[in-house]
Amino acid sequence: MAETLREIGADAWLLFDFHGINPVTNRVLGISGGMATRRLFVLLPATGDFVAVAHKIELQPVEGFPGKVVPYARWEELHKALEPLVAGRTIAMEVSTEDAVPYLDRVPHGVVQLITKLGGTVVSSAPLVTRFAARWQPSEVEDHTFAAEVLARVAQDAIRKAVSSINEGLTESAMQAEVIRAMEAGGLELDTLPIVAFGANCANPHYEPMAGKDATLRDGDVVLLDLWAGRTKTTVFADQTWMGFAGANPPERIQRIWRTVREARDQGIAAVMDAAAEGRPLAGYQVDQAARAVIEAAGFGEAFVHRTGHSIDRELHGSGPHLDSYETLDDRLLMPGVGFSIEPGIYLPGDVGMRSEINMYWALTGPVVTPARPQVELITPAG
Repeated sequence: MAETLREIGADAWLLFDFHGINPVTNRVLGISGGMATRRLFVLLPATGDFVAVAHKIELQPVEGFPGKVVPYARWEELHKALEPLVAGRTIAMEVSTEDAVPYLDRVPHGVVQLITKLGGTVVSSAPLVTRFAARWQPSEVEDHTFAAEVLARVAQDAIRKAVSSINEGLTESAMQAEVIRAMEAGGLELDTLPIVAFGANCANPHYEPMAGKDATLRDGDVVLLDLWAGRTKTTVFADQTWMGFAGANPPERIQRIWRTVREARDQGIAAVMDAAAEGRPLAGYQVDQAARAVIEAAGFGEAFVHRTGHSIDRELHGSGPHLDSYETLDDRLLMPGVGFSIEPGIYLPGDVGMRSEINMYWALTGPVVTPARPQVELITPAG
């Protein structure tokens, strides 16, 4: 950590949390005593002792802390405890200039004002977050890989069953319920429900089926299944999107859209693989540009309305680098230890939408794609 602090010109990393607004704090500290409902500060300096400043009624979260614990109750005591820790120092915190990267911008403006008032200079902790908060542990890699293969199997089975039952009145909600049962039977836990969309509903990237208001599968419908889960709710999830077509012979236009999305996905994967093989630095936005170029060249640029991928850590949309040059310009570097999704899409409102999503983990031996066998062709009744 000291080396990274030197690289960004900081003297210390000051972690802050209040009611769980900064998941980086929990991720780095491994707090197990419950969420802080009072302001919690933890100073991790390049040299010297670690210091936690915690409210007197909430000392349990810092039990076993490997440093000094300074209790406070009154606001004056809080300020008095913080001032000698930050005065005259450059302090790294979870901030992003002009909110450029919201998943990094976790510390309220008022807290930054307080640290500045007490004599500190605040800079972004972005490289620290990537290296120490977004990095997967070996057990999390194992959990993710297990979940990825279960999701791939569940998705393929569910879509194959759906597109083979066109005239049976299958609704999106009914398929969703079946998918949930299959994931749970496979040993996975969910935190929110998977997305199942038929036909034109696929053109809504964050569509949510609602019983009684959802679509019934019809001949010629595209089927989208976006599902995510983990071995437990406190480990790294897998997150995938699979596509099918309710008919034996998808029209050429549908095939063209699918091929474009698939090629964009594969170009994003190649961008990561090539950079790793060449030992070349690679920022998140550059992967987005590589994938987006494929969709733009095919004439669907205006229909790709979200970033190419998101960071994945213990938060499904994590705090590490995102693959984004569109919603934000995420110039943080991808590096060994981090994971992320690659999920380009084309969405034509009222008509059709397609997305293909895989995950990648950058192991010490190089980037790895999960699941091991990403989708190649649309799933149809024939295969």
